[in-house]
Amino acid sequence: MTQLLPHPARRATPLVGFVALAAVLPALSVAADRAAYDTVIRAGEVYDGSGRPPFVGDVAIRGDRIVYVGPHAPRHGRTEVNARGKAVAPGFINMLAHPEESLLIDSRALSDLRQGVTLEVMGEISMGPLNPAMQADLVRQQVDVHFDIDWTTLGGYLDRLQRRGITPNVASFVSAGTVREYVLGEDDLQPTAEQLDQMRRLVHQAMEEGALGVTTALIYNPYTYAKTPELIALAQESARCGGMYIAHMRSEGDRLLEAVDETIAIARASGAPAEIYHLKVAGRANWTKLDELIDRVEAARVAGTRITADMYTYTAGATGLDAAMPPWVQEGGFAKWVERLKDPAIRARVIEDMRNPTPTWENILRGSGAKGALLGQFKNPALKPLVGKTLDEVARMRGVSPEEAAMDLVIEDGPRVGVAYFLMSEDNVRRQVALPWVSFGSDADAPAPEGVFLESGEHPRAYGNFARVLAKYVRDDKVLPLQEAIRRLSSFPAATLSLSDRGRLRKGYFADVVVFDPATVQDHATYEAPHQLSTGVENVWINGMLALKNGEATRAASGRIVRGRAWKAAPQGGCRASSGDWQWSK
Repeated sequence: MTQLLPHPARRATPLVGFVALAAVLPALSVAADRAAYDTVIRAGEVYDGSGRPPFVGDVAIRGDRIVYVGPHAPRHGRTEVNARGKAVAPGFINMLAHPEESLLIDSRALSDLRQGVTLEVMGEISMGPLNPAMQADLVRQQVDVHFDIDWTTLGGYLDRLQRRGITPNVASFVSAGTVREYVLGEDDLQPTAEQLDQMRRLVHQAMEEGALGVTTALIYNPYTYAKTPELIALAQESARCGGMYIAHMRSEGDRLLEAVDETIAIARASGAPAEIYHLKVAGRANWTKLDELIDRVEAARVAGTRITADMYTYTAGATGLDAAMPPWVQEGGFAKWVERLKDPAIRARVIEDMRNPTPTWENILRGSGAKGALLGQFKNPALKPLVGKTLDEVARMRGVSPEEAAMDLVIEDGPRVGVAYFLMSEDNVRRQVALPWVSFGSDADAPAPEGVFLESGEHPRAYGNFARVLAKYVRDDKVLPLQEAIRRLSSFPAATLSLSDRGRLRKGYFADVVVFDPATVQDHATYEAPHQLSTGVENVWINGMLALKNGEATRAASGRIVRGRAWKAAPQGGCRASSGDWQWSK
C-alpha cells in the first residue's frame, strides 16, 4: 500500500541545506516552503509516458497541474506520498469506452478507475444529436440502467455529465450513424444532396460543441446503409474542424481487408487521421489475414496516411443478436423487425441467410458458432436466468435451432440481447498487443460490482482490459516492456487525439497520475464471474484531485469534459476552411 503522509511526517530537509537557505532568505516561512505543492509523490519508478526507461524520482502537483517531474522535488507538499517500489505513470486513456449510460447512474466509473483510467473516450454511437423519435428509442432500449433524457445535442449530454459531477475525464466523438438516423431514420436510404448537407451541418455543430471527430459503426442497422462517399463527406467536415475519423469497420472477418482499404481511402480523401476501432481478425477461417492487415496499415502509414488502431485484450467480442441477423430484416426499426420475425415465411428466409457460408453481410454468429455465443444481458426479467448460457444451450433447452432461438430471444427481449462472441485467436491478440501503433480500449461501460450492475452479465473487459495489459502481456508473457505499455496507454492515445496537455508526466500538463504495483497489478474478471474489480492500482489523481486512495474510490468529482479543437468556447476554436489548416500528430 502506498503511504500518504501529511508533511510533518515526511523525510526532513537536510540541516545544512536549511541553514544555507535561511542565511540567504531569512524571512522565508518554512511552513510556506513546505506547502509549496499540494501533493508530492516521492521516490517512485517514474514512467513519464514517453516510452523511455523509468527513473527513481518525484512528481509534484499544484492545483490541477503537474509542476515538477525529476529526481527530487525541492520543496514540500501538503500531502506526501511514499511510492517507493511502485510505478508512477500518466493516467490511462480508454480509447473506446461506453460509459455513456453507466456514468449517469454511478459517476465513479469504478471498474475503470480501479485500473488507472483517467479519460473515457466515447461516441461510437453518440448520445447526440437526438430527435424525438431517437429519444424515445433510447428510453425503450434501456435495460437495467434507467435515466431521463433531457438533452437533444451531444453538447447538452456532455453538459449534463459535467453538472452531475463525474470522477473520470470524458471526451466524445459524434457518430456518423447517429447523424444518419437523425436525418434519414432507420430505412435503407441514400441521402439527397440537401440531406447530406444537413448531416454535415450536424457534424459541424457537434464538433463546435466539443466532439473530437466522427465515428462509424458499420455492421449495425441503420448505419450499415451508409456508402463510402457519405462517410468521406462527414469525415471531411470533421477534419476541417480538427477532428479524426474512427471506424467500426464494415467487416472484421470475411471482408476484413476490403474494410481496411475503405478506412484508408476515407482517411486519404477526407484529410482526417483515421483509427480502427477494436482491431481484430474475427472467425477462424480469417485468422491468417492478420499479416496482410498489418502490411496494408503500415504501407499506408509509410505513404503518409495517419492511421492507428485500438483493441481489447480478449478473444471474445461482445455485441447484440442484431449482429447475427441480416440487415434487410431489421430495416425500419425494431417494431418492423419483430413483425417480420413473426412471419413464418420470413423466418425461413432469415434462417437461410444466417446459415449462408458466404453471406453478403457481417454475420458475427458465423464466426463464433452457437456454442461460442455466450448470452450476457437481457431486459426481460423472465430471461435473466439464461445469462451465462450459450445460444446452443438455449436452443437445445427449447428444442429449436440456434437461428430460431436467436429470433425468439429478440422477439421476447428486444434488439440488443447482450452476447459475447468467441471470435479471435490468442496468438493474434498477442501480436496486435505488440504493434506500436495500437492503443487500448475496453469497448464497455464502466460498472461497479453492486446494485443494478449485478442484474446483467458483463464482458470481463469492462473490469480487466487495462490491468490485463500490464499483468498478462507485460509481466507474465513479456510481449512488451512496461514503459512501452504505459506509452500506449497514455501519451500515444493522447497524441492520436491531438490532446496537447494530457498523457505525459511533464511540467504544465494536467495532473492525471496513477501509482500502481507492477508486481501485483492483476485483472480478476472472467466470462463466468465478470463482476470482479482489478487490483494493484493504489492511487489515482485526476486533474490534481485524489480520485482513488489506497484502492478505494474517494467519490471526488474530479473529472472534466475534454473537448476537441473546434470547441466554440475555446480560444482559436471553431472550424477551418480545410483540414490542412490544422497541425496533426505524426
